[in-house]
Amino acid sequence: MSTSPSGPATAGSAGSTGSAGSTGSAGDQLDDQEVAGLAARLREHRLGSRLTLEVAAARVGLSPAYLSRLETGRRQPSLPVLLGLARAYGTSVSGLLGEAMVEPDPVVRGGAIEPGRAGGWGYRRAGAPGRAMQALRVHVPLGVQDAVVRVHPGEEWLYVLQGRLKLTLGDRVHQLDEGDSAHFDSLTPHCIAAESSGGVELLFVHTLLQSPGGELCLGGGPAAPH
Repeated sequence: MSTSPSGPATAGSAGSTGSAGSTGSAGDQLDDQEVAGLAARLREHRLGSRLTLEVAAARVGLSPAYLSRLETGRRQPSLPVLLGLARAYGTSVSGLLGEAMVEPDPVVRGGAIEPGRAGGWGYRRAGAPGRAMQALRVHVPLGVQDAVVRVHPGEEWLYVLQGRLKLTLGDRVHQLDEGDSAHFDSLTPHCIAAESSGGVELLFVHTLLQSPGGELCLGGGPAAPH
């Protein structure tokens, strides 16, 4: 589905070339010491995830040479690139920036799901940030097909709260009604669509699992759920 996450925006599309990270930089106000610290943390997180420059760069749609320049402080990453790297390394943008992590509140209060600006999708956080799993309530309007087929490491679990859902997993299509759920490997190509007049509301959970198959990641999607 996707995060990121994600109003959909893909980190790969924002940073597919070396020049992408040189404009709209999230670090425009950083001094030399802060830039050096960010560069070192980018390298540390990559090595901690046991990824080569080539594999890590491919996950985010960058060239290995450009990622190397980020890790040596010769370039500053844009926000979409930071988001993509954080997802690839199983961390948060705050973690990459070296900000102190505050223990999240374990209780998440309910509320209405506001329609998103991209395609009408709506998201509401249903879990604490900075965890190994991301939990969301998602509303998908009728007729808004998630046309991007997603393939990435991890697992996904969804539960239909209201409406009817069309779930495509590989070459199989499933119809899920209220109370139905699905749990699948995210390396299975997948996409979803609403099939009821009022759209469909889901409870959605996915992991930030790292795996040796990470280099097989294809495409992106809504920033909030992935």
